[in-house]
Amino acid sequence: MADPERTGRRRTELPVGTQVAVAVLVLVPIVALLWVGSYAKAGPRLWGFPFFYWYQFAWVFLASACTWLGYQLIARARGQLERDREIDRRRDLSAPVTDPERRGEER
Repeated sequence: MADPERTGRRRTELPVGTQVAVAVLVLVPIVALLWVGSYAKAGPRLWGFPFFYWYQFAWVFLASACTWLGYQLIARARGQLERDREIDRRRDLSAPVTDPERRGEER
């Protein structure tokens, strides 16, 4: 794992709602495929394929979609946090400096 001190990137704490949503998106495909009793049957058939096969094949795409949605949620939350930090940084830079050391003046 990259050292945050060397890369200059800090780890951002995600909102709890985002963490829960991503956890659910990751767990849904896992639970759906581990619960074999729900799809261990031959019918209904789709284009001649038993339910067992097309159900698992459908989850290839559904799991990819869930993973992509989770990634998008995290990226959007981190982007919002980064934008908020940038706004705060700009606000701090535009504020008048009252500390003589920050202005470069000596005491």
